[in-house]
Amino acid sequence: MPTVRGWGLLGAGVALVVLWYYLGDPELFLVGIFFAIATLLASLYVHFVPTGVVVGRRIPSGSIHSGDTISIELTLQVPHRTVRNLRLVDSVGGLGHAAFEVAAIRPGDKANAAYKVTCRPRGVYRVGPSTGVVTDPLGLAERRIPKGTVDRLVVYPYIEDLRFPLHRGTRAPIDARRQEHLHRGGEDFNTLREYQIGDDLRRIHWPSFARTDQVMIRQLDEPWQSRSMVVLDTRAELYESDNAFETAVSGAASMITYLVSKGQPTDLWTTESAVVDASHYSSAMERLSAIGHHEEVDIASAAAEVRGRGGGGPLVIVTGAADRDLLNVTSMMSPDYAQTLVMVVASSTPQTIVGFNRLGAMTIQVQPGAAWAHAWEAGMRTSWETVSVR
Repeated sequence: MPTVRGWGLLGAGVALVVLWYYLGDPELFLVGIFFAIATLLASLYVHFVPTGVVVGRRIPSGSIHSGDTISIELTLQVPHRTVRNLRLVDSVGGLGHAAFEVAAIRPGDKANAAYKVTCRPRGVYRVGPSTGVVTDPLGLAERRIPKGTVDRLVVYPYIEDLRFPLHRGTRAPIDARRQEHLHRGGEDFNTLREYQIGDDLRRIHWPSFARTDQVMIRQLDEPWQSRSMVVLDTRAELYESDNAFETAVSGAASMITYLVSKGQPTDLWTTESAVVDASHYSSAMERLSAIGHHEEVDIASAAAEVRGRGGGGPLVIVTGAADRDLLNVTSMMSPDYAQTLVMVVASSTPQTIVGFNRLGAMTIQVQPGAAWAHAWEAGMRTSWETVSVR
């Protein structure tokens, strides 16, 4: 179809023919017909031009965090016939797009292009499809080539280097140890019980059999491993702005990154959905990449469902203006964990902070949009000794 230039030339040709009709000057007629024929020939040219362009795209592998600048590479090939005067556009969600002009691509050749994207804010972005337009040499007509493939770009939240001493519990929560009757190596001896048909004979406790003449079996416990939990409070009413929520998401992502890097089994709970095993780092970070705040979250009921999943490691709660409901949830969950840390994003200090401190939790507060690092260092220096270790 004609381009803007082509439509303009065709319109000028029609106007000249009209003037010829009224004025009778043959030169006006010839020029008008020339303009119209030029536009028609350009349309025929692009109609028969091959458009079999294969576009490949390579997105950098590995973790990409908010604020990172990455380079996306494109490779163009044609399988059969030369393609000329190609304009290719590749887009990345709401982050922007890049356009490339290619004079000619011959079969067997490759045309490479690259563009940089600043990945901000966090999110899951759709990359592509690439769209291309083939034009005639004069730019009077164009034809679009078929759309290319679509890729995903996952931008993780911004990560800060937040460290704190890990205190792993020396005992498991009561409901975390399960008695096991099958043979497992490396388990701890717990108690004795009477023999039941099907029990492993290798677990017979012979000294008891010698004393009581009754067959007793050693009952073993499964080995227990402490787990941490990072809680991101997603209740919209606690955050004074979107900027405050983004700061909270960054704090939660930073804690997940630190705990996983230390080999600490960790869960991520975002209050409105199921718990994610953060040991699968990419799954947890993708959850945080796409997370948003929610209305009407019953955090107390949700906490009752996830309680008992872990324990023994740190409990980290990231929130906005922490309310009494969160204080009650913390009071319910914290006894299962070795230490409790509450990260607050608010312009003013919530009244519940005193209640968290009475529970033995360490509290760190930052302003919406501020970095955690300064407040974190101050909190590590002055408040850590007040945390109770269970």
